[in-house]
Amino acid sequence: MWSVHKFGGTCMGTPQRIQSVADIVLSDSSERKLVIVSAMSKVTDMMYNLVHKAQSRDDSYMIALEEVFEKHMAAAKDLLDGEDLASFLSQLHSDVSSLRAMLSAIYIAGHATESFSDFVVGHGELWSAQMLSYAIKKSGAPCSWMDTREVLVVKPSGPNQVDPDYLESEKRLQKWFSRQPAEIIVATGFIASTAENIPTTLKRDGSDFSAAIIGSLVRARQVTIWTDVDGVFSADPRKVSEAVILSTLSYQEAWEMSYFGANVLHPRTIIPVMKDNIPIVIRNMFNISAPGTMICRQPANDNGDLDACVKSFATIDNLALVNVEGTGMAGVPGTSSAIFSVVKDVGANVIMISQASSEHSICFAVPEKEVAAVSAALHVRFREALAAGRLSKVEVINGCSILAVVGLRMASTPGVSAMLFDALAKANINVRAIAQGCSEYNITVVLKQEDCVRALRAAHSRFFLSKTTLAVGIIGPGLIGGTLLNQLKDQAAVLKENMNIDLRVIGITGSSTMLLSDTGIDLTQWKELLRKEAEPADLANFVRHMSDNHVFPNKVLVDCTADTSVASHYYDWLKKGIHVITPNKKANSGPLDRYLKLRTLQRASYTHYFYEATVGAGLPIISTLRGLLETGDKILRIEGIFSGTLSYIFNNFEGTRTFSNVVAEAKEAGYTEPDPRDDLSGTDVARKVIILARESGLTLELSDIPVKSLVPEALASCSSADEFMQKLPSFDEDWAKQRSEAEAAGEVLRYVGVVDAVNQKGQVELRRYKRDHPFAQLSGSDNIIAFTTSRYKEQPLIVRGPGAGAEVTAGGVFCDMLRLASSLGAPS
Repeated sequence: MWSVHKFGGTCMGTPQRIQSVADIVLSDSSERKLVIVSAMSKVTDMMYNLVHKAQSRDDSYMIALEEVFEKHMAAAKDLLDGEDLASFLSQLHSDVSSLRAMLSAIYIAGHATESFSDFVVGHGELWSAQMLSYAIKKSGAPCSWMDTREVLVVKPSGPNQVDPDYLESEKRLQKWFSRQPAEIIVATGFIASTAENIPTTLKRDGSDFSAAIIGSLVRARQVTIWTDVDGVFSADPRKVSEAVILSTLSYQEAWEMSYFGANVLHPRTIIPVMKDNIPIVIRNMFNISAPGTMICRQPANDNGDLDACVKSFATIDNLALVNVEGTGMAGVPGTSSAIFSVVKDVGANVIMISQASSEHSICFAVPEKEVAAVSAALHVRFREALAAGRLSKVEVINGCSILAVVGLRMASTPGVSAMLFDALAKANINVRAIAQGCSEYNITVVLKQEDCVRALRAAHSRFFLSKTTLAVGIIGPGLIGGTLLNQLKDQAAVLKENMNIDLRVIGITGSSTMLLSDTGIDLTQWKELLRKEAEPADLANFVRHMSDNHVFPNKVLVDCTADTSVASHYYDWLKKGIHVITPNKKANSGPLDRYLKLRTLQRASYTHYFYEATVGAGLPIISTLRGLLETGDKILRIEGIFSGTLSYIFNNFEGTRTFSNVVAEAKEAGYTEPDPRDDLSGTDVARKVIILARESGLTLELSDIPVKSLVPEALASCSSADEFMQKLPSFDEDWAKQRSEAEAAGEVLRYVGVVDAVNQKGQVELRRYKRDHPFAQLSGSDNIIAFTTSRYKEQPLIVRGPGAGAEVTAGGVFCDMLRLASSLGAPS
């Protein structure tokens, strides 16, 4: 069986690369090998330039010919030696002499026929084939070289296009084999001859075509096209950084992709191998370890890589859409024929056609440079119909691009179109026209050229990234935000591997600087990057960076601040389709009308808003309350110790210890805010109470919650925290008295928040509880919340655990991120 290899100009670009090609050929264990080569890199252009200079009567063609000679002589001297070198240089001298005479004739005539031009240009392949065959022989393997002008016969089939004559070519090939049997044959690509033995070429991309034709003639087991890329990409990697190498493609998919401009193969290259079911493999000569992309027939069953619905995306730019519209078109035979006859006469290339089933309008896309002629011709042809009103308009829409989605069986797979148009809608892209053939291999959409790259990225990410890829923006990389970033750094790889959840932090902003990335910040060095590569912070630009990113289909902003102004933007972010997660209590405890507006939007849209950490840090308080309500339970009362700081203070305010001493200890340990009055005022607890009250259905304002502040009235006006701490001991006697009274009754003091759902109210105050009450059993800074409901009436449902600290709060936010991923389709 024959194995066919094709090496392009880049692969044959230097003597070292030619030797590498020889090594690849020799390493192939196939029984027989046929190698098709292009001219050395840039040589074909140099040869065309020779012809151009000569027919333009530019004397410098002689210098240019000498440069071609020098290039090949230098390459041969680097690559070959001995008799092989002498033989090659002798042939090179002879060929250059013939070319000099031919070019001189062209110079005198001032014109070159196509056959003269093809004769000149084809020498690049002749020389590269000979050099490679000598390089293979040098390794001891028998090798012959083939001038394919002796074998390949083609006939013209259109402007700048030829078709192979397979019967005649096969006869000539068998005759050639009978004269020169060899296990390795190096053949020239690109060149051929007519039936009259006149030299010609297979036109541009002809070397790939040569490989396919010869592969078909010898019934090869495989044709390998060696290039400088690892295979066929799912999209242009210059436009889509997340593009992946496809392991397999069907012939039809490759054909569609080629038509729409993807750098795969020329469509005609696929025809010869497709009829004999010969697979083509695209491989990278400079990365032999990469397996490449195999192009083969559609498998009979649905197993393997080829069962993927959507394989790739391609775009064509610089198009115009022509729309012919009118009620007189409906049901009138021949209208479409008349339109496209005009287009044909103009010589324009129609890229895509779309017609409404009502026959009221038909539109088609043509290259922008051809649209003026098309429009003028249509206005002339339909002048009477336009004047009579049978046609209402011939409209031209410039500045368009085509986005083509290519894949097997797309039409027979429900939901593909929905996924595509959902991705485009979320990217805020308007579609001008749509076409899908019943061949099921592509969906084509026309859109504004300025939207094309954004559309390509959005569509590609929807099909090739996990549904649970989240682009994350962190606002506030302080204690909680910084801890969250470190948790993400440690866990991201595990989530991607085990749960197919891909979390990409594409932005971090503080109050003064921000760090942005299109595809993801390296979290192992986020602090250093924020210090070295950050730009001035601008929340509007930060959010714009998030919303304008169409690499990732799902975006979430995580607000780790306690800032009211940041919280005021949640509504706008949700409206833009950006999910919001936060431990910031300000939005849910702020003005009632804003809260209700926010929740109404969240419930009415597909955008999520999670805030578990607003009440109990990492404790499942909001989710427990929602679970009760959603399953039909009725909330009667919620009572709890919601402040980790105040829990610590009253858990340790016992024995002979003074209140001021315990507060000082809590401040020293970092449990309190820098000014302990912020905790002792009870405002933070009141915010948590109002959040739970509103979750329970109560329409209360923060001002409706009576709060018993623990800050003595006389100390509220202290100018600093230090002054407050200095004067606090003067109130120790009052606190000691309250503690003694409680102890005498077998009780303890606890600072609690209460939601009284029955009486539609809430309150925050210092209360006394019996020593056997769950609230009296706490230690450290634990929180405890008791839910009394219709189901849990006699024995309240209790949630208890650490309710403060950066680790648990960040953990609560992290849990919300995973909850969001789950709602977007991640496995639970």
